[in-house]
Amino acid sequence: MADAGSKKDYLVTEKLVKRFDESLVVDEVDLSINQGEIFALLGSSGCGKSTLLRMLAGLETPTSGRILLGGQDMSKLAPYERPFNMMFQSYALFPHLDIWENIAFGLKREGLPKNDIKQRVGEMLDLVQLTPYAKRKPHQLSGGQQQRVALARSLAKKPKVLLLDEPLGALDKKLREQTQFELVNIIEKVGVTCVMVTHDQEEAMTMAGRIAVMSSRGRVLQVGSPQEVYEYPSTRFVADFIGSVNLLDGKLSIDETDRCAVQTAIGEIHVGHSLSGALGMPVAVAVRPEKISIGKQAPKGQSHNLFNGRVKEIAYFGSHNTYIVVTPQGYRMKITEPNGSHLNLLDITWEDEVFFWWDDTDALVLRD
Repeated sequence: MADAGSKKDYLVTEKLVKRFDESLVVDEVDLSINQGEIFALLGSSGCGKSTLLRMLAGLETPTSGRILLGGQDMSKLAPYERPFNMMFQSYALFPHLDIWENIAFGLKREGLPKNDIKQRVGEMLDLVQLTPYAKRKPHQLSGGQQQRVALARSLAKKPKVLLLDEPLGALDKKLREQTQFELVNIIEKVGVTCVMVTHDQEEAMTMAGRIAVMSSRGRVLQVGSPQEVYEYPSTRFVADFIGSVNLLDGKLSIDETDRCAVQTAIGEIHVGHSLSGALGMPVAVAVRPEKISIGKQAPKGQSHNLFNGRVKEIAYFGSHNTYIVVTPQGYRMKITEPNGSHLNLLDITWEDEVFFWWDDTDALVLRD
């Protein structure tokens, strides 16, 4: 258990379980969130992440397990007794109130003196850079501005923990990308501990210091920084869910202290780490598309992890090209190459026979 003054292990869940009738939605989740950190719960729809967030807020009662904040058990407290505040995807702004009144609403219900309310609302408007819009109604603001109003209202009561449920889900792609950075800057400026729920991998990796990836069965499969989760996924599910990946099934053929190899349908793949597993055991090799090189000629000195195939699809994305190469064995390999210059385009087109290859250290072996 964390002590009350510790910044580490500030918000903790211990074997948190939630069942709806016979359906297990959240399955023994253990999390440890540090004070002042932005922490993301990432998973597909229906994986239990929003239910977990609602349990933190007190809107759902855990079937079993505990929620601790600074060492104090929150599990039995009503929502209004917890120093948490939740911002919903819909923002839930009052359409008949102006922006100033929307932000002041919770403070008035708490019975704060008028001068304190005026000062606090002014601080929040300055924080989200909406002071000139204080007398406008929500419908007179853009989606991004409404999102900042909702955030200001959530922060006005100075919660110890801010809970965000798909905070940018109502915005279009371009505005969402812009608002991600604005939101992070505001949260970090306030210093509040933040737990956010999202199904958007890019959103989680852009905004959060750490990510918990949840399976479709309500379990947390991996917790780590965006880089750790992307570069070193712990399971096949995590590798496939975070970004794009090529997964090749095979059997462990070599396992030494600093390397291993896997026999797959396209040939033996060498990997620059050990596995400590039994030879012949079924495993999968994960290789990110951007780690793979492609060319019409085989590179000199590449003794292994060199394969061939035919280009079946090409997509141009401005910053990079994506190639789908089908091997003689029928495997579809996804390969991305950056476009550093419009003069530096690969001379590869549809139906070309090509080679593709990668370094030992750019592949990862997964047990499941």
